[in-house]
Amino acid sequence: MIPMLSFLHPGRLWLLLIVAGVAILYLVLASRLRTGGSRVRTRLDLVIPRDSPLKRHLSVVSSLLAMSSLVVAFAQPTALTPVPRERATVVVTIDVSRSMRSQDVSPSRIEAAQQAAKEFVDMLPETFNVALVTFSGTTSIMAAPTLDRGAVKRAIDSLELAPATAIGEGIYTSLDALLLAPPDPDHPDDPAPGAIILLSDGYTNIGRDSATAAQAAKDQGVPVYTIAYGTPGGYVYEEGVRVPVPVNHAELARVAQISGGKKYAAESVSDLRGVYETLARSVGYDEMETEVTDRFALLALALSVIAGLGVISLAARWP
Repeated sequence: MIPMLSFLHPGRLWLLLIVAGVAILYLVLASRLRTGGSRVRTRLDLVIPRDSPLKRHLSVVSSLLAMSSLVVAFAQPTALTPVPRERATVVVTIDVSRSMRSQDVSPSRIEAAQQAAKEFVDMLPETFNVALVTFSGTTSIMAAPTLDRGAVKRAIDSLELAPATAIGEGIYTSLDALLLAPPDPDHPDDPAPGAIILLSDGYTNIGRDSATAAQAAKDQGVPVYTIAYGTPGGYVYEEGVRVPVPVNHAELARVAQISGGKKYAAESVSDLRGVYETLARSVGYDEMETEVTDRFALLALALSVIAGLGVISLAARWP
């Protein structure tokens, strides 16, 4: 995806008309060269060997592109660039209800979720505090906000399943976990920005309403990013009876929308990894308008080298 550019000096882009003029001049001369029989062609043949049109065109096109890139660099372009946030707290909130035993995601929903969550923890900037909260019918802060990635991953490995699903309670406990984040030594009175990454495969069937909890998160400036995890055909066995455990996309979408977060869906391990990679970029980086002049200057240099090599190749054949 090509980033949208802005320019500190957009008026300088009018210099691209000079490049266009040079291009038109070359096309006119090249056209006369092809028609032959004129004094222009005779003179041009002394400079441009007619038996090397490919090298000639490559050299000219590279030169024109290099000139264009230099003009763009002269206009001082800017673009939105991801910049790592200096400090934040992320609460990884995982549904540990018994429906997570379902094997519609190999080897099971819970095992795949554990592996992907550990990978996600490692993707976050080192300066971020990470906490782990679990919820089923009850909730637990398995790891308070910490910079120790190993401690969080060990807590993820220790997850155990339990009955019922209390998404709302999971959000409230995640908000409590954010309060445990250590203060910034340089700015002890400034709370670090926080976010909740909530993965669930079920419906709230106990505890406080998830929409009310999402509103509480919004009131505190904490977005909840939800991951609807599993397939429509998921099932588990309870006392020998097959019980369907489809994902409640609607509830998780509502939680994300109310809180100011975003809802994602994952039906496989690769889907889940992709979602976590997206979330790591989303919560770990800010997009800032930065000057990217150096990119276009480097591009102009590379194109100039190509053009120069083409001219040298042609010059080597001159009489």
